[in-house]
Amino acid sequence: MTELARPSTASGTRTRGFDLFGFLARYGMVIALTLLMGFNLAYTQNFATMQTLNVNLTQVCTIVIVAVGMTLVIATGGIDLSVGSLMAISGALAPMIFMGKIFPIGNIYVAVTLAMIAAILVASLFGLFNGWLVARFRIQPIVATLVLFIAGRGIAQVMTNGNLQTFRVPQFQWIGLARPFNIPAQVMIMIMLVAVAAWVLKRTVFGRSILAVGGNEKASEFAGIDVSKIKLAVYAISGSCAGLAGLIVIAINSSSDANLVGSGMELDAIAAVAVGGTLLSGGKATIIGTLLGALTIQLVRYTLLANGVPDAAALVVKAIIIALAVWLQQQHRT
Repeated sequence: MTELARPSTASGTRTRGFDLFGFLARYGMVIALTLLMGFNLAYTQNFATMQTLNVNLTQVCTIVIVAVGMTLVIATGGIDLSVGSLMAISGALAPMIFMGKIFPIGNIYVAVTLAMIAAILVASLFGLFNGWLVARFRIQPIVATLVLFIAGRGIAQVMTNGNLQTFRVPQFQWIGLARPFNIPAQVMIMIMLVAVAAWVLKRTVFGRSILAVGGNEKASEFAGIDVSKIKLAVYAISGSCAGLAGLIVIAINSSSDANLVGSGMELDAIAAVAVGGTLLSGGKATIIGTLLGALTIQLVRYTLLANGVPDAAALVVKAIIIALAVWLQQQHRT
């Protein structure tokens, strides 16, 4: 009996079946956002207004900014639990400078500029400290960054003696309240940061080195990549992003509370990264995915609240979305 010929493609290879998990891992966020927007357009009152758009974008901006730095850290196989505390430090330091509590500065524009630079720089240096613990002493990132997760907020509270700092300084608060071209300033900052980070990650040697370190650290060392410098850099960038987000938060609130600024931000940022498709084990990352992940989580929460679902239930749904996203990643990899 002769064997029946097997069907083949023109190249002589067998056709592959449809990869459902791969499709969902790649396009799931776009599909989810499209469905959510369609639902809200049909059933949520006043959804298709500039006010609603501005509210959602304003609420998601700081998460995205912090999540950009978190994406780079996770891409190397690390994690940064300290970002919320670094936001508190940045938010505590800036008003102390532009309000003249440390030393008087006559020109308010000079004072504000110095305050913003110093706050972001200090947060970056603390991030560098995280990277130093991870790279130099090879401490597990979750343990290394737990140090500042705990101590960082304490530092912010000591700086302010636990007191609320209130202010009305338009020269500073533009970063959170200005609306150039009717677009919130923090939205413009977020878009620019996402664009730059996406370009760096995809088009530069530094970006490819980040992914290489996360994919295989030993092989990266053999290939001549300075793994320690890459880790120091990504944790410093994560600190800078947290510092910037802290400034935006206090500018919006016209006050700085070391007990509240950045509280829970580390979880929101990690959630945005995970839902966006970046592998938590490192080696693969997408900045645009992180943006879409944060927008999806925010829109889910808005949809539930706008339709009468309690916030506690919204948190449960958020947890389910994160678990589902991680599960899809694992299925796609296998």
